[in-house]
Amino acid sequence: MGVRNGSPRALGVDHGAALITTEENRHAQGLYEAAGWSGEAARADTVIALLLGVYLAYSLACWPLVPALIGSHPLLLEAVGGSTVADVTVGAQSRLGELPLWLAVAAGVPSMMMFDWVFWWAGRRWGDRALHLVLGRAASARQVATRDARVERVERTAERFGPAAVVLAYYLPVPSLLIYVTAGLSGMRLRTFLVLDVVGTLLWVGPVVGLGYAIGKPAVDVVHSVDHYSMVLAIAVLLAVAVARVLGRRRAIV
Repeated sequence: MGVRNGSPRALGVDHGAALITTEENRHAQGLYEAAGWSGEAARADTVIALLLGVYLAYSLACWPLVPALIGSHPLLLEAVGGSTVADVTVGAQSRLGELPLWLAVAAGVPSMMMFDWVFWWAGRRWGDRALHLVLGRAASARQVATRDARVERVERTAERFGPAAVVLAYYLPVPSLLIYVTAGLSGMRLRTFLVLDVVGTLLWVGPVVGLGYAIGKPAVDVVHSVDHYSMVLAIAVLLAVAVARVLGRRRAIV
């Protein structure tokens, strides 16, 4: 999976589309400029930015679901939130005969890869600058050097493993989302990416569910014990998220 640097135009993206200047484009414009380009975001950039925003919101919304559902509805939690704890729990339930093993594995795949294609698209559209965007802004020269070193590490990993990097994304020593970005900027087709992503997700969910199956009843007993405190844990998670958002806004203002 050769990685090539460049702007969206270098990747063969058509920027001749009409530009959007309405209010709904401002969020996309911010991400577009954060990625290192000037000018206005095109319609595709707006869609990608909105999808990335949905990904962040969805991820935050799933946090309190773990303590709220892990004891009572672990299969639902697995299907909705892509929780590793839920994967282990449903695997243990399969050992007890409460649900088929194939269902325990299959239910966890869609939620785990729900937004992977968005990061592929960001890489395909924005090139290696999408890596910078995912890694975050760098305020100092030291942070820039650290970020650039991480980008080089991701690109070396992608070069070394090729398309297999997508299959092994959960096991490689770099964040899987960065692997998906490099798959897009390397020119990999969406159909190929999705097939490899399904295989890679199965290679992760399957062993995790298998771990729960091997543990069996003790894992279910632990989950049921935690379930007594599920409401308290859910409230604690919501408060932690709220505090983190407030602190983040204060730092941004400062």
